[in-house]
Amino acid sequence: MKYRFGVRHIVPAALATSIAALIAACSSRGTPTVPVEAAPTGGATAPESGQPSAAIPSAGFKAVQKSNATNPRAYRQDAAHHLYALNHDRIYQGKLPPMLYAIGVLQVEVDGRGNVRHLNWMRAPRHAPEVVAEIERTVRAAAPFPAPARMGKVVYTDTWLWHKSGRFQLDTLTEGQL
Repeated sequence: MKYRFGVRHIVPAALATSIAALIAACSSRGTPTVPVEAAPTGGATAPESGQPSAAIPSAGFKAVQKSNATNPRAYRQDAAHHLYALNHDRIYQGKLPPMLYAIGVLQVEVDGRGNVRHLNWMRAPRHAPEVVAEIERTVRAAAPFPAPARMGKVVYTDTWLWHKSGRFQLDTLTEGQL
């Protein structure tokens, strides 16, 4: 039996997958996360500039208190939303430029109460020690993270995409690159 998949089959499947992912991200038990994309946008920002959006009010974000994730990959979403909520003015808005100042891959161990127990650099941007220090400071300052209620504790990994302006995106929630 030969299967033929054309654009007319892929587009609806991709759309359905995207909608399912959006619904899953918005329908967690406990305190809901507020993705950056859901924030009201009253004005335009230049994505290339990396300037914060004045249209995203700080009161529009709420940090998650509890995560019902059942694996580290799912928890990473809650942790990323938590970091974005606490650092909304430092998030690079729009697509990142092709050349970034630094990229780092950080593994974070979070205990059952959301406290950061250990940070482990899988790939540190050694050419930018100030970025390493700032990312570590940002992660520690964001504690307590959402408590991993279903896992007890969790070790998750995320990639930090750092722009020369000092603004960043996490790979988990990135808007992509130009």
